[in-house]
Order: sequence, then structure tokens, then C-alpha cells
Amino acid sequence: MGFAVTDLTEDKFLGGRVKLLQPRKGYRAGVDPVFLAASITARPGESVLDLGCGVGAASLCLGARIAGLRLVGVERQADYAELARRNASVNAIDMEVVNADLATLPAALKAESFDHVMMNPPYHLPARSTTSSDPGRGAALFEDTPLATWIDTATKRLKPRGYLTIIQKAERLPQILCAMDDRLGSVLARPLAPRDGRPAVLVLVQARKGARGPFHLASPLVLHDGARHLDDRESYRSDVSAILRDAVPLPLGAPATQ
Repeated sequence: MGFAVTDLTEDKFLGGRVKLLQPRKGYRAGVDPVFLAASITARPGESVLDLGCGVGAASLCLGARIAGLRLVGVERQADYAELARRNASVNAIDMEVVNADLATLPAALKAESFDHVMMNPPYHLPARSTTSSDPGRGAALFEDTPLATWIDTATKRLKPRGYLTIIQKAERLPQILCAMDDRLGSVLARPLAPRDGRPAVLVLVQARKGARGPFHLASPLVLHDGARHLDDRESYRSDVSAILRDAVPLPLGAPATQ
């Protein structure tokens, strides 16, 4: 059925380089997919699969930073998949969007492999959280498909030596690592902490298919200046603002070459 024009807002990402139509109510992309896109070390000509792409935020931020990529998104909710297609058109970025459940991908997509798979799975376990009254927001925030299934699907779709990158709540890092079997190696994890001295809230994790390097925990990326939030003004540190506004890449650590 799709979203009515009056139910949408147009929001700017990467300092206006990307414009996203998003539902006024329901799931709305924030900075998380921008950080995810910034951490992808793709090169022109490579292919990227975005599992659970939503309205296309991560893929389109990546496409705005690196031209010449083959971008494919998978989104289970038809309304959001259609909005991702519209957003790709608005931004003049070539992106294919497949309306499907990642646990039961179409045969044509199962026949493909990608240089990169990225994903921003739901953060919360329904048993620990109050579910949302909005179906779209609930599907985006509260886990239905197990995290292990996301990682297994992503691993299967990777080319040999391809990269899997995920952003997730920091408290779920043990589950991510447990779900990464011996098909993946050279795992890099970089926590994202709100301020100096504060515990990390999010973590970016990247692994390489067929690699055998050790696990590496990078120093946290601290997002905000100061010990606490003082007013309504943004307080992002200069390096973080460059990622969010100027499309500067976000390295996770030493390259996984083994």
C-alpha cells in the first residue's frame, strides 16, 4: 500500500549529500546506519549487500561516498522496501531493493555472492523490551529473526575474502562473536562510547570470510565532547562530525589481511 506523501518527511544525511524520505511515525534512521556505511572499505566496482536495509540509509550513504558500487538491499517490510527504491531514485544512486525475508532469500539472490555484506539488525530482544505499537518500528527495533540467522545468511552471501560488517548494541557483542563460526576470521570490533569515561553503547564488528587472523578490539570511538550533555546544541567531537557531515570514512582498526 505504501506511505502517503503527508506521512513522510525528507531528512538530510551527510551534510545534505543524501536526502531520505522517512515515515513521520514508525522506524526512522538515525546516525547508526551512517556509522555503518562509513566503516565499509569498499572500492569502485565492488558489490555490497545490505540486509534489512530499511529506507536505504546505509546503502545510500555508502553510495554517496563511493561511486561505482553495486548496491543490493533486502527489506522484509514492503512499504519500507518501496521507500528505499524511491530514496535511491531521489539521490540518483543505483540500488536494487529486494522485498524478502533474509531467512528465505529468493533463489536469484542466493545464487549471488558479494564483496561486502553489511547490516544493522534489530537491537532489542522482545523478552527484555516493551514492543512498539507501530509495526514498522517494532520490526526494526525488536528482534524476530535470531541474530545468528542474520550472521549465517550474511556469511553465505560473501565471496571468499569478503567482509561482513555489523552495528549492534555493545551488550550483544558476545552473541555476535558466538555466531561467527570458523568461516569468518580476523574479527575487528570498535566500540562507540557516548563520552569519555562512559561505557560503550554500540559496537561495530567486521570479519573476513576465510581469514585466520586473531580478534582485535580497537579503542573506542568517543562521540561527544564534554562529560555530560549541557544543552540542545550538538556536541559531536570534530572527528565524529566529519564522519556524519562530510562522509569521512570510519576505520575499525588494522586491516584484516590474514
